[in-house]
Formats: sequence, structure tokens, C-alpha cells
Amino acid sequence: MIVLKTKRELSAMREAGRVAARALRLAGEAVQPGISTWEIDRIARRYIEEQGAVPTFLGYGGFPASSCISVNHVVIHGIPSKDVIVREGDIVSIDIGATYEGFVGDNAFTFPCGKISAQAQALLQTTQESLYEGIKAAQVGNRIGDVGSAVQRYVEARGYSVVRNFVGHGVGAKMHEDPSVPNYGTPGRGVRLMQGMTIAIEPMINQGVYDVKTLADGWTTVTADGKLSAHFEHTVAITSDGPVILTLPD
Repeated sequence: MIVLKTKRELSAMREAGRVAARALRLAGEAVQPGISTWEIDRIARRYIEEQGAVPTFLGYGGFPASSCISVNHVVIHGIPSKDVIVREGDIVSIDIGATYEGFVGDNAFTFPCGKISAQAQALLQTTQESLYEGIKAAQVGNRIGDVGSAVQRYVEARGYSVVRNFVGHGVGAKMHEDPSVPNYGTPGRGVRLMQGMTIAIEPMINQGVYDVKTLADGWTTVTADGKLSAHFEHTVAITSDGPVILTLPD
């Protein structure tokens, strides 16, 4: 069931999104050679809790941390660990959710650690730009397929692939609501976008093939060919004035 949000609920979601976005920014600033992903997660959790919010991911389905931190060929759901040390040249995808006043803000960004290769930088740029292509298509009257198609066309035209096994989603009082929001699709197909819908658009883009595999821990998902992957995400409200990004730090 798709839940349309009232103005009051959208205002609460904007506050939740602001907390999540600021936590993500702090986590990104901590991405330096020698830091562990556990330390990065601790920084994000401390900020979220200081704001009177709750780390949405912590305990979700048994997930043991406040953020998913995925390095290089890890696509999503990387578990923060004292044993995973960030190195110069790595790319670090951080996905953070914050629940505030009963609503969720969900966002992700892939950060470079120091100087990264030109190939890695191109992947990050394309993935981030594809997110905004998807957001531009999130207009009242369009369909979910228009959003996914916008992402897919942009990415594949540049030689990258779109992960199929994981997709974006509705978001609100729950982290995962209807509808599913794939990063691929056919224009004019799927659920029609209506004013008051709130969705998480989150391209997960691979340097090589789109196939992925989940490791024995049940969470960590990696590219099947070991090549790099990037992940960017915003929570977006569908409004009569166009799409509004709710996960902005300011």
C-alpha cells in the first residue's frame, strides 16, 4: 500500500532527512586513510543520537550497525568493522538512515579516500549524475518506469551497468514502503507518481557486470566480477511543484 504524506508529515520527513544528511556528511568527512569503517559508523551514530533521533538501520532485520559502509567492490550492506581499514585510493559507499519524530530519512553517498583513479572518479560522477536524472523524472503523473529508465539510460550510455537485485523504495514511517523503485525500467510503465508520495531513489552502479553476490554473513553484497561499485541515494517527495529532495543537510 502506498502512503501519501500530508504537509505535516512531509515537514517531519524533512527534519528526519536533515539529520540523516548531516550524519552522512560527517561520516564522509571522516573518510581518510587509516580509519576503520567501525569508527566511521560510530561518528554517524553519535550524531544521530545527539539529535534525539534513532539510527534506522541499527537492528533492522538484525543488522548490527547504524550505517552500511561498503568499500570498493562491495555494492551495499557492508557491515562496519574494526578490521576494515580504509586505504588511499578506495571508494567508500556510506548509507545512513535516521528516524526522527516517527519518520525516516534515508540517503547514501560514495566518497573517495584521498586521490582515486580516473576510472573510479568517472564511476562516482556517473552514478551521482544518474541519481539526479532519476530525480528529474520523479514528476506528478509520470510512472516509476520513467524514473528507472532515466537512470538506466544515463548509466548504460556511459558503459556501466545497473544492479538488478536491489532497488529503491518508498519511505516514510517505515524505512521500506511501497512502491519499489528500480534503477531500470520502461518509460510509461509501473506505478503512477502522485503528490504526497515519498520515495528513496538510489542508483547502485557497477563498473563491470550488473551481477552481484551476497556473502556468508547474509548482508555484504559484492560485485560478481570484483570490479568497483558506487551508490548514491536521496529521499524525494513528489509534489505539484516537482520533486523535492528531503535529505539535504541545510
